[in-house]
Amino acid sequence: MRFAEALAELEARQPEHLPEPDLERIGALAELLDHPQRTYPTIHVTGTNGKTTTARLLSALACAHGLTTGLFTSPHLSSVTERLQVCGEPIGETELGEEYEHLRPYLRSVDGTVGRVTYFEALTALAFLWFADKPVGLGVFEVGMGGAWDATNLVAGDVAVLCPIALDHPELGSTVAEVAGEKAGIVKPGKVAVVRDQPPEALTVVEARCREVGATLLLEGREWAVEGRTPAIGGQTCSIRGPRVGYDGLFVPLFGAFAAHSAAAAVVALEALLDRPLEEGATRAALEQATSPGRLEVIARRPLVVLDGAHNPAAAEALVAALREGFAWDRLHLVIGVFSNKDLDGIAERLAPVADRAYACATESVRARAVEEVGAAFSDRGVATEGFPTVAAALRAARGAASVRDLILVTGSLYTVADARRALLEEP
Repeated sequence: MRFAEALAELEARQPEHLPEPDLERIGALAELLDHPQRTYPTIHVTGTNGKTTTARLLSALACAHGLTTGLFTSPHLSSVTERLQVCGEPIGETELGEEYEHLRPYLRSVDGTVGRVTYFEALTALAFLWFADKPVGLGVFEVGMGGAWDATNLVAGDVAVLCPIALDHPELGSTVAEVAGEKAGIVKPGKVAVVRDQPPEALTVVEARCREVGATLLLEGREWAVEGRTPAIGGQTCSIRGPRVGYDGLFVPLFGAFAAHSAAAAVVALEALLDRPLEEGATRAALEQATSPGRLEVIARRPLVVLDGAHNPAAAEALVAALREGFAWDRLHLVIGVFSNKDLDGIAERLAPVADRAYACATESVRARAVEEVGAAFSDRGVATEGFPTVAAALRAARGAASVRDLILVTGSLYTVADARRALLEEP
């Protein structure tokens, strides 16, 4: 099957609205495939912010330690092939077409008996299958949304990683405790949970889940910690205290405290999986080559253009702290597009104090917030704001107005970032 045909069939499964929480379709699909996700150990990553960076770092560390590692993340910025990788190499278009052709009759069987398989469920099953076919020695799976009812939750989850939990998707609950209950659902009986620093109400829920299922809890600030961190050119150096040994002076080419704590969680999770300290040389080499596109990513200079997918107040707060720590600018031009189900006021409250001018815009998604509403959230907070129909148009205006010493920040959604990245990288 050609890639274009496979992509068209996948896209046809895109729901405009999320289905009810249910593992029946993905469960039936996995059963027909004879549970390929059970043929390799897995590390499962959830949380409200930091999931993708942590998963990418985990994959890099595991590959550096000799494990052929499959990585499944979402969403993608340019091509769906980015979501499925083995040791940093995305699945090829030809290979994706062939793998989808293998999967297609099973999809159609579940469509006709249990219910229509969603886009994300189909991609998750594709990852299960492709990793088994390679084969991989480890699968690292990022949760799409939530945890307990996410399609990825069919993995064994030898280690669960819980990144910081906050309010984001209203479908997951109206309180942090409710959201934590959904995300803690990835912690499996008798396994290990590596838990980042959490709000008290979230930690209470996570601790209860670990007790309930007899999982070992490795908590940041207790069993492990970031013990030192120094900003550096192109990133930062940090020292990590793990449950077994310490790792001093590690260079991570990512910005902000959040990235350092993601690196620490990745180190601890791989330690837990291997049940031994990591090799110092392999650990340094893996972290020194780390990338996380769309997360405080410097995509252009003079003026500096930074892309970050912050889409909730907690992420926006971490973004501002990282900007102040790692960058200098005369004026900050904010290109901002937000989805309709996000806390726009909470995001604006954090970003407005650093913005000299805002360029409100929208992606082509049906979930995009109206440009007028986005603009009002910033103009009401005293930021000079103008509206644009597309991200590309807003970015052009910002670049036209910025001086070489200014900073252009594109944020509000990974879809906003994807549109900006595409516009910049496709320039002649």
